[in-house]
Amino acid sequence: MKFTPICFFLLFISVFSCKQENKHLTRIEGKLLPITDSLVKNAEIEDMITPYRNHINKDLDSVIAYAVDTYSKSDGELNTAIGNLFADAIYEQANPVFKQRTAKNIDLVLVNHGGIRAIISKGNITKRTAFNIMPFENSIVVVALNGKNVKQLVNYLTKAKRAHPISGLKLTVDANYNLKEALINGKPLDTLKTYYVATNDYLYNGGDHMTFFKPNDSLYVLDYKIRNALLDYFYKKDTINPTIDDRFIKLDN
Repeated sequence: MKFTPICFFLLFISVFSCKQENKHLTRIEGKLLPITDSLVKNAEIEDMITPYRNHINKDLDSVIAYAVDTYSKSDGELNTAIGNLFADAIYEQANPVFKQRTAKNIDLVLVNHGGIRAIISKGNITKRTAFNIMPFENSIVVVALNGKNVKQLVNYLTKAKRAHPISGLKLTVDANYNLKEALINGKPLDTLKTYYVATNDYLYNGGDHMTFFKPNDSLYVLDYKIRNALLDYFYKKDTINPTIDDRFIKLDN
């Protein structure tokens, strides 16, 4: 039998392929590499980044309004000055957009207490203030809810016993947090009516266990970020002086 070069090549491949071993991952190791001031900066990268960093910082530190006091979301039990400002700003900025598109008005606003991520300090308000308060990319949506679902919304708030920002809605509970009165734009809640509720996309999708937004009659996406609404509100108001009011109160008896 005569072996040709191609036969030797195939024999070589066959023998060595049989000797290959299957390799398996047996261990993964990690090593902590702390980032400290001792690390040497890359001068070329720094030179490239610095102009952009300076431009962004200058823009974020530009003054757009003035706060007459310091406001925190922990200032009140059932409603806070900063929470009221937060909800009122959403209504004031979003309602014209919604009305232009639908010829309807927003009836009430509900957003979550945890969505406020910083205080407003007394003095100048800058663009950075708005980014600190709302660092998330949440957008405003308006949900058409029937009165029964709005009743669930009200029940959620009375059970939560927390200062979730609301606007257009007035709630009164007794000393045991039992609902005494629920008014929307000064009128009693009507379970047979459809209400247009502004919130954010996170809550609409069930965030903070707010499941009452689904099902609904309609959803309107305004393509308007809450942070941008705050910025527009600050620009327009110049000076802010929000207060704790009677939109959600508890009676002594």
